[in-house]
Amino acid sequence: MTTKTKSTKKSTKKYELTSETVVTFSGRTLHRIKALRDFGVVRAGELGGFVESEKNLSHEGLCWVYGDAQVYGNALVCENAWVFGNSRVSGKARVSGDAQVTGYAQVYENALVSGEALVFGDALVYENALVSGDALVYGKARVYGNSRVY
Repeated sequence: MTTKTKSTKKSTKKYELTSETVVTFSGRTLHRIKALRDFGVVRAGELGGFVESEKNLSHEGLCWVYGDAQVYGNALVCENAWVFGNSRVSGKARVSGDAQVTGYAQVYENALVSGEALVFGDALVYENALVSGDALVYGKARVYGNSRVY
């Protein structure tokens, strides 16, 4: 005879999707996130920015989406990266390491922002562009194609 035992493993989720939503210009519904536990500077119960689904923000590391920032499509924010302000990360873009995207900056298509890079202002990083290391991309800068800034 087999018996079922109740799992004592604690949930590793660090956030949940709330019922507060926004709809993007392309018709995608994004949900505001809410922290379930303390991590880094984020406290349990704190509201974050908007994601389309849990595939957009890792439950590992200290990564977080703040304010009115939006992450959607197949984009991913992971490790210790932060996306905040009114910025958007979309397509298959990835923000990782200790990178930060803020202001009205946009990272999209297959772009990667990593390391300790900072993308802010009205900057755009798109196509197959890479911004990494200690790079700063700001103002009305455009990094695209197969460009590398590091």
